[in-house]
Amino acid sequence: MSEKQVHIYYSGTVQGVGFRYKTLHVAVKYNLSGWVKNLPDGRVEILAEAPEEDLLEFIKDLESVFGLYIKQKQISWQKPSGQTQGFEIKFY
Repeated sequence: MSEKQVHIYYSGTVQGVGFRYKTLHVAVKYNLSGWVKNLPDGRVEILAEAPEEDLLEFIKDLESVFGLYIKQKQISWQKPSGQTQGFEIKFY
């Protein structure tokens, strides 16, 4: 399994519904490193690093829970930076 970094922006009704806390819970389940945060424009931003298969399962789990709240998503894949440890909720 190759390590990857995924950077995701979700928009819709994604703030005020427990999105960040569920993201943290699911990220820990898959042993991801990175962070999640609310943005001032109402979106949620996620940056996560792990083996690609784990990241795909992570995204699938999140979207199975919050699919009705998500109206749009932007996903980009990069090489991992290796600069993240653990997973946290960031506050802007």
